[in-house]
Amino acid sequence: SKVCILGAGLMGAGIAGIAADSGMRARMKDRDDASVSKGLAYVRGIWEERRKRGSLNAREVSQKMDRVSVATDYSGFRQAELIIEAVFEDLNVKRQVLRETEEVTSDTCVFASNTSSLPITDIALNAKRKDLVLGMHFFSPVHKMPLLEIIETKDTARRATEVAVAFGRRIGKHVIVVGDGPGFFTTRALSPYMNEAAHLLEEGVAVEAIDKAMKDFGFPVGPITLLDEVGIDVGAKVQKILHHAFGARMDPPPSMAKLIADGRLGRKNAKGFYRYAEGSKAKEVDSTVYALMPAGAGQKAMDPKIIQERLFHAFLNESAYCLQEGILRKPVDGDIGAIFGLGFPPWWGGPFRAIDKLGAKTVLETLKRLQGQHGARFDPAPILGEYASSGRRFY
Repeated sequence: SKVCILGAGLMGAGIAGIAADSGMRARMKDRDDASVSKGLAYVRGIWEERRKRGSLNAREVSQKMDRVSVATDYSGFRQAELIIEAVFEDLNVKRQVLRETEEVTSDTCVFASNTSSLPITDIALNAKRKDLVLGMHFFSPVHKMPLLEIIETKDTARRATEVAVAFGRRIGKHVIVVGDGPGFFTTRALSPYMNEAAHLLEEGVAVEAIDKAMKDFGFPVGPITLLDEVGIDVGAKVQKILHHAFGARMDPPPSMAKLIADGRLGRKNAKGFYRYAEGSKAKEVDSTVYALMPAGAGQKAMDPKIIQERLFHAFLNESAYCLQEGILRKPVDGDIGAIFGLGFPPWWGGPFRAIDKLGAKTVLETLKRLQGQHGARFDPAPILGEYASSGRRFY
């Protein structure tokens, strides 16, 4: 009946809004009045948009807003059944707010961290009630994206998972429960796909050629556009975490560091791979980005099928690793997560349905060929070898 959210930014405000929209009371905390006011304005903006379209009236907007409250301290947190932390993607900050929250909440309150890459076990390292700590990975914008990825640690109690799943279903999300580890499932499966797109840029393939190839393949946006939307700095930070965890399979190309040094963050500062005109959704490639890459950048012609093969198989391969390592409990969780969270082309049925359709033997042979051409980034998941030799299927 009551959820408290730490952080009133786009994610925190989005979570508060969807909770209130589902009949719950939501309380947002942030560091100052300006921050919580901005969060309230964001929540109201979502409902005002619906009012303008005619799906809500002014009285209904007011009623929903009455269920959202704000604070710059922990007042009102004692009655919360669920705390969702949506602060900066910084391990020390997340540990600090968890420590503070445990002092002001009940002994039965569940604490969930909204993180896209940091292991929940690391966040909960010094927690008093490790059994009540888990991850709830929302996708942006929260009120539109249909997936919620819940992350259990080895210490997470069944009751905590049940609370998180019940909350996710109440707000209308497709819920998957996955194991803990760097990047969990969704971020980890997407990262090699995005990383391979960056390697293609390094090899000289044009930005628009990569994006067009993957849109034609069935993804809703191209990987370079997605990197601009997420934030080049955010992508680099996540890649650093995953590279540290998984080594050569996640090797980033050197040009990414140059982009950040040049102040290119993507759409949020209107300076990325594309140019963004204020007030316009139209965009064009910023050709000056090629000056930060090796000679000949943007000039190499490549068959779209080669682009598609490399990115698609990077995604399939990492999904298989996630199942083998127990991050995924079953293939269907990976397929639901990929389609509803990452825009995986739905007619493939998800990465595991895709492997079944192509045949594990064919996927393995393709990965071995790509491994020979491009190195450890395409080291095949051992589970693919097992399925290829036995003729087994995921379904």
